[in-house]
Amino acid sequence: MLDTETGVEERSGERPGILGRVGGTPMLTLTGIVPDGCAAILLKLEAENPTGSMKDRMALAMIEAAEADGRLSPGQPVVEYTGGSTGVSLAMVCAVKGYPLHIVTSDAFSIEKRRHMAALGADLTIVPSNNGGMDAALTRNMIAEADKIRGRTGAFWTDQLNNEDQIAAYHRMGEEIWDRTAGELDAFVHSTGTAASVRGVSELLKSLNPKVLCAAVEPAESAVLSGGETGVHKIEGTGAGFVVPLWRRDAVDEVMTVSTQDAMAMARRLAKVEGIFAGTSTGANLCAAIELGKRLGVGATVATLMCDSGIKYLSTDLYREAEG
Repeated sequence: MLDTETGVEERSGERPGILGRVGGTPMLTLTGIVPDGCAAILLKLEAENPTGSMKDRMALAMIEAAEADGRLSPGQPVVEYTGGSTGVSLAMVCAVKGYPLHIVTSDAFSIEKRRHMAALGADLTIVPSNNGGMDAALTRNMIAEADKIRGRTGAFWTDQLNNEDQIAAYHRMGEEIWDRTAGELDAFVHSTGTAASVRGVSELLKSLNPKVLCAAVEPAESAVLSGGETGVHKIEGTGAGFVVPLWRRDAVDEVMTVSTQDAMAMARRLAKVEGIFAGTSTGANLCAAIELGKRLGVGATVATLMCDSGIKYLSTDLYREAEG
């Protein structure tokens, strides 16, 4: 629900406890990092979800859909492969609902995320990476390990790369963006991981106004959606290294690329100029949003997402040198 006086969405509170705090995140207009001649850039603060990540939305949607149709029974184990944020979100949801959780992750992803999952009760299996980088081989190795755990434990596999139950959660996010802008929106930009979020939000926005320009963002080092070669990058939560099953090219108007270096530089600048502490994928979103905003010009409005909190990346290359 939108507070018309403050312009901030309020969470519905339909669910009891912490799960009632998922979604309904606020948006704000950036000022300091937006160059002259650029469109207005609106940032949806998904770090205000309970675990500090937009993935709370999709984790809750996948679990509740499986509960509703009987795929997930009371007390049944759950398994997932994840770069971390999805795992943290699933760990929160499973903790509240009483499901044992097995997470397959990697040393490619921050120790903060791994410790957060463990703190919420998840059992972790760590798959080694290629020198701390994300690539197609790592994704496939994690999937294979999750499949083994499913066979051994009888766990329900949320299978985020194939699970369309999460799309509905991102349709709701699109509704929030539309309501917050009162329909005065020219473009939406967002990075791709499972592709569910950029697809879901774009589908919703285009159903309300087909003229809204929607752009997906992927790592320049692994620009497979743009027709490039798979490669290694360090933008956590994005760029699986192959064309993911939930990707729909017709859901967006274009695909943009951002390098790990540029994404990290933008995230650091966001913290120092706007006081907003975010992760690398948020930096990638803003690089692309500003590029598109300069193309559209003054008077236009571009929306993008703060995917998660920078607290999740304090030990990584993104912020490791910050105190120096």
